[in-house]
Amino acid sequence: MAAMSETAIADVPIRKRKPGSRIAEFAAYLQALPLLVILGAFLLLPIAMITVVSFWDYDFAQMYPGFVTFNYTETLGSWVTWKTYLNTLKFAAIVWGLTLTIGFWVAYFLAFHIRSTAMQMVLFLICTVPFLTSNIIRMISWIPVLGRNGLINSALVGAGIVPQPIEWLLYSDFAVVLAMVHLYTLFMVTPIFNTMMRIDKSLIEAARDAGASSLQVLTNVVLPLSKPGMAIGTIFVVTLVMADFSTVQVMSGGQSASVALMMKNEMSLLQYPAAAANAVVLLILVLLMVGGILRVVDIRKEL
Repeated sequence: MAAMSETAIADVPIRKRKPGSRIAEFAAYLQALPLLVILGAFLLLPIAMITVVSFWDYDFAQMYPGFVTFNYTETLGSWVTWKTYLNTLKFAAIVWGLTLTIGFWVAYFLAFHIRSTAMQMVLFLICTVPFLTSNIIRMISWIPVLGRNGLINSALVGAGIVPQPIEWLLYSDFAVVLAMVHLYTLFMVTPIFNTMMRIDKSLIEAARDAGASSLQVLTNVVLPLSKPGMAIGTIFVVTLVMADFSTVQVMSGGQSASVALMMKNEMSLLQYPAAAANAVVLLILVLLMVGGILRVVDIRKEL
């Protein structure tokens, strides 16, 4: 019986791939070719060029093509550079925590407390109104508010709450974080709101019918199902904060530093290979952070 079955299996002809399937496969590759060209020209090629330049030598006048490693040695061997990276990570962590908290509750309010879809869209568009202006304008608009003679200090001194103006409101790490939260909160609101709008409302009704409280519904239903949006918002905010130099420079008054600001100063001094080495290190750090987020939360369903 076994011999007969083996003979029968051997007699079954092997299916050959149909010519139509090869054409469809070729058509799929052809459709993906424009995207591949765009990504190669505007993403992979610049990264490759930055990596190559990071190994070049330089002086005060020009760069010299070659292969030297002292750019990375100076970057990774300097305690000042490590403090700058830690300061950048501190900004990223604080801004991420604040934007995640604000963004989650704003998205929760829009998704579950506003019943009308039209009103949801109207309120969401109101949130996007500040983006009609430049980042620089929105950032420097805090200066007359936080300054020594600004609105807040004038109100506090006038009400007798403080005897003299508070100095640390402007040109400090507090001002940097406040401006970044103002600039980047919408990048957290949008993906979380998009995720919450996809949550089946019958799940919440079933949880309430089962006797769950509002807090239990939030922690056991809404929060787990909102994780993909929170992860996407985290990627947006963290990458934007890590690459921001103008906010740190203006709002700290030159009293604080970040990796992006350090690279900007190096480029202003024509130290392009050193700036490229810092860019490569920063890129690796950001990719590790994004990779860690993707290992924890699967965001493919949101893409």
